[in-house]
Amino acid sequence: MIWRIVIVLFLLFMLGPILLVVLFSFGSNALIGFPMGSLTFAWYRELLGDSGFFDAFQTSIVVALATAILSTITGTLAAMGLMRLTPRPARTVLAALSLPVLLPPLVVAIAIVVLFVRGLGVGLGLPVVILGHVLVAQPFVILIVMARLARFDTASLDAARDLGATRWQAFRLVMLPQIASALVGAALVSAAISLDDFIIASFTIGGGNTVSTFVWGKMRTTLDPSINAIATVLLVMTIGLSALALRLARYRE
Repeated sequence: MIWRIVIVLFLLFMLGPILLVVLFSFGSNALIGFPMGSLTFAWYRELLGDSGFFDAFQTSIVVALATAILSTITGTLAAMGLMRLTPRPARTVLAALSLPVLLPPLVVAIAIVVLFVRGLGVGLGLPVVILGHVLVAQPFVILIVMARLARFDTASLDAARDLGATRWQAFRLVMLPQIASALVGAALVSAAISLDDFIIASFTIGGGNTVSTFVWGKMRTTLDPSINAIATVLLVMTIGLSALALRLARYRE
């Protein structure tokens, strides 16, 4: 009985703030708190008419799509290369590639700025934001693709090569259709990571906004339920992308 109470309290502590954010996004009261007033979609309609939010949302979608494409391509190539190595070198290389995920995002963001601005003389902007997101999303792609490749039967590739197919033809016609669901799942995970990022985007975007930096700027001037509406939109998109990714990647408990 005690453990059940502890679990319930833990769930309330973890999920309570998220549920309140969603709940307050539908309240008519301009102040975030109880009483929240009647249920309304006014704050969502306000977002649709906010050109600043619309521009930030478009930017986030562009960055997320570019991150998903680049991370999936480079992560798949890296995964295929790692699968050819013996276990010990593969673990070492994978640990090195996963380092950006293990480091604090602030450190990664500062390192990216120093590299591109001070080291390479490249101005900040969307290309740098995308590369920063690829840096932290790529390790997840590698792990997802490697998990799928570990269950891939290479005999079908050997058979295709014996029948005269080139390496590219064997990959495109034999391997790719069998691992396509994992690749799409990995791309969706990358997009979700990109949509949620704030620290790297705020350090590297230069001008303009993504949704995360737009919310931060809005919170510095006012605090109304429209911010909860933005958070709810991001929450739905992130959970939706992650759930679809897990389904496509065929993870099982």
